[in-house]
Amino acid sequence: MLQNKIFRFGVFEADSASGELRKSGMRLRLQEQPFQALLMLVEHPGEVISREELRQKLWPADTFVDFDHGLNTIINKLREALGDSASSPRFIETLAKRGYRFLPAVEVLINHGEKGGVLDATPTLPDRPVGNQSTAVLTRPEELPRVPQGYVRVLFLLIQAMYLSFYTVALARLSVVQEILAHVVSRTSLVTTALIVTAVIGIPIRCYLLSAVSFDIQGLRGKFSKLFPLILVLDLVWALAPFLLSPEIGPGLALGITAALLYVPFAQRTLVLMRESQQPPHPISVGPPTDSPSSKNTH
Repeated sequence: MLQNKIFRFGVFEADSASGELRKSGMRLRLQEQPFQALLMLVEHPGEVISREELRQKLWPADTFVDFDHGLNTIINKLREALGDSASSPRFIETLAKRGYRFLPAVEVLINHGEKGGVLDATPTLPDRPVGNQSTAVLTRPEELPRVPQGYVRVLFLLIQAMYLSFYTVALARLSVVQEILAHVVSRTSLVTTALIVTAVIGIPIRCYLLSAVSFDIQGLRGKFSKLFPLILVLDLVWALAPFLLSPEIGPGLALGITAALLYVPFAQRTLVLMRESQQPPHPISVGPPTDSPSSKNTH
């Protein structure tokens, strides 16, 4: 009896029997060639699949076509369906002059044909090169739990509002801040300048993030990834702010608040990944490259 396999990675499932790709249980329209390319990749997570292997799988031996262009189109359409990108891949990594590698772990569900069907579930972990292990320090999208979107949105908006209030209060009461700095640090003017510059940079960033999440702007993950290094620097600088109040609240409490604030930029990144990975998928129509006269079989 044939074994039908379902390959599960993150919120996606690829059903080898029905030829369907599903996201959070909802079917994405994916045509034959991109789906076959996906099956080759998920069957060997962490391994390099050469362009030649893909060519042999996707096109018959007697087909004459621009294979490079056709394969590039198929991979691009597959990335589009997965919400992936070549520049910062989460699923399909391009290895120049070698091929492609599927990055996340894949769970294989085997249906032996009985009603209710799935009898065996085997996690398949990608054999990643040692050099890539450092990237696992940050949370990957497929590792995140399913959380109601309302919670994710509220938490993210509260964080942005918190930082926005930090900036505006500090600028509005700058003279008071300078008096406090005079008792805490020796180079008051330097610290004051850093405070003003980071606040002026931070305010438009927080306003953008507030509006992006409030109005459900698509593709926020990619935009946030580009902003994250700057946000990280800003947040780490402002995490030291509680020490300005150490004469009033004590150094112990100031240290505890600072430790909590040091985690906040990474919490924002996690919330953005949660938001993107759990949004309902938009209908996507993905197909093979348009046939040209030169792509028809010749006999």
